[in-house]
Amino acid sequence: MFAKNKKISKNPHGRNQRQVQNQNRDRKKIDPVSTFMQWTYQGEQIDEIPEEYEGFVYLITNTKTGQKYIGKKLAKFKTTKPPLKGKKNKRRGKKESDWRDYWGSSDRLIADVAELGAENFTREILYLCKGRGEMSYIEAREQFDRRVLEKDDYYNGIINVRVGGSDKLKKALLEHSIKAKHSNT
Repeated sequence: MFAKNKKISKNPHGRNQRQVQNQNRDRKKIDPVSTFMQWTYQGEQIDEIPEEYEGFVYLITNTKTGQKYIGKKLAKFKTTKPPLKGKKNKRRGKKESDWRDYWGSSDRLIADVAELGAENFTREILYLCKGRGEMSYIEAREQFDRRVLEKDDYYNGIINVRVGGSDKLKKALLEHSIKAKHSNT
């Protein structure tokens, strides 16, 4: 019989351990990054994220089927180390994330990349973002504007967002709308 109090360990994304193991297995099948799979931003290949940006909103496109995926990715992770001997404060820093070889959190997308090969996909940075709130808001806005849950040509299966309004967020979003207006003229 089943144990009543048995807990399924979940990771921060709400997936159980077996789902994470399967996703990691599929990720290992993906070939190392080559020139076909590099990230692009405004039509140019990008090798470094400028220091002032915390992350980005991106679009991955399957060039064989036309399916797309909208997501966000942190460029840097915050790190915390214990204090040095005789000190009280924790040591905080930043380290680069795995953004260079990241393929999103969609299991279907990762399986397709493993099956079809990374050379059949493009990875485009749509927006560079200075903060997490800005990044979450823009990702959700793009997903709603493109109606990703209503169409079969998107890998996205969920829109998950939690954003609090602030003056910093409003200022950042205003900057993005001004840039968008200038690029359309």
